[in-house]
Amino acid sequence: MENKINQSDVVLALDIGTTKVCAMAGRRNEYGKVEVLAHSKVESEGVLRGVVTNIEKTVNAIAEATVSVRRATNIDFKHVHVGIAGQHIKSLQHRGMLMRDNDHTEISRRDIDRLINDMYKLVLPPGDKIIHVIPQEYTVDNEQGISDPIGMSGVRLEANFHIITGQISASNNIQRCVERNGLRVVNMTLEPIASAMAVLSEEEKEAGIALVDIGGGTTDITVFHDGIIRHTAVIPFGGNVITRDIKEGCNVMIQQAEKLKVKFGAALADEVYDNRIITIPGLKGRDPKEISEKNLARIIQARAEEILDYVMWEIKRSGYERKLIGGLVLTGGGALLNHFDKLAEYHTGLSTRIGVPVEHLAHGYHEHLSSPMFATAIGLVMHGIQDLERGLVQAIEEAKPAEADTAAAEQLGGSKWYENLFRKTKEWFEAEPDTDF
Repeated sequence: MENKINQSDVVLALDIGTTKVCAMAGRRNEYGKVEVLAHSKVESEGVLRGVVTNIEKTVNAIAEATVSVRRATNIDFKHVHVGIAGQHIKSLQHRGMLMRDNDHTEISRRDIDRLINDMYKLVLPPGDKIIHVIPQEYTVDNEQGISDPIGMSGVRLEANFHIITGQISASNNIQRCVERNGLRVVNMTLEPIASAMAVLSEEEKEAGIALVDIGGGTTDITVFHDGIIRHTAVIPFGGNVITRDIKEGCNVMIQQAEKLKVKFGAALADEVYDNRIITIPGLKGRDPKEISEKNLARIIQARAEEILDYVMWEIKRSGYERKLIGGLVLTGGGALLNHFDKLAEYHTGLSTRIGVPVEHLAHGYHEHLSSPMFATAIGLVMHGIQDLERGLVQAIEEAKPAEADTAAAEQLGGSKWYENLFRKTKEWFEAEPDTDF
């Protein structure tokens, strides 16, 4: 099996979450499906609400996860595709314009790249950087609502952009943790965008849908309409908040609260009919505690409804509340809570389903991968495969900093490396204007 693996076709993805660090290696097979060759999930202790708070613990978790994947595939990976999230993530809308020299020549990929690159010159609050620039729709000489202007003629090319920003320090800390494991970050992708790649169909994105990725520390939202990302947001609440509520409400240890949530928890109290009594061993010979299953569900439901209220507030803020024909798709580890989809449907009035990341996987995948908690990692693998097929990994290899720049990049948290990468990648784009991205 190992002899059949072409190392140049395999990508490594890393989902650095609040509760877990997941490394996954995959490739596209001859049928166009994603084949996951190996994956490893380890406990995360150095991340809080999607942001690295302890470098050493995060470095160790990444090492444990990636070493396992390297051994399973027998590949010494050099590049990795990483997800980024956290409450520091913000989004904004901006409009750009490009005046072309000749209205007789066709609009090319180079023109669009120039327009996109101009967005990276936006003035942001101190400490912020642009993570993604996502075109919404284009206007060519006052002709509006164009989704793809390549091949058209015109002098004035305009576009609305959805721009996602985050803190430089947060991305630098992720980069530092990864580089200390001998890996180079090819791309940082917003985690809800990666999750959407894994669990949403093109039809759903076209119809209008909101993906709600409920992680341990954050709940990430992505709104699609007409096949385009219209809104993104990160809510600083997730499954860990529910666990803490159980700890306080039931007066138990945090580890016991997590086990209660996973084994007996439900997000809708009305669906608990038996109302069994759960007995928890007491501390150091003390009497055991007895907890009603229905009361446990009430504690969970209260916090789950609060998370859904924030979700609906973000959806209303996007302006697409009445255009979501597909309703909601819940994914992430929090979506595993019993009846969370029913609660979401009752509470928001939108049709809801649980998103499992298997639609794009090749047959024969491990049954564990059908869990919503692997949506982000599988989406990152898919994103990495796309970058590989588009030649971006080779472009980044060409942009490798000189040895003198490497030390400076480490001192500056990688900022010089990024400047060098951006310059080299831009040169590469201009040399290959007709490449289909």
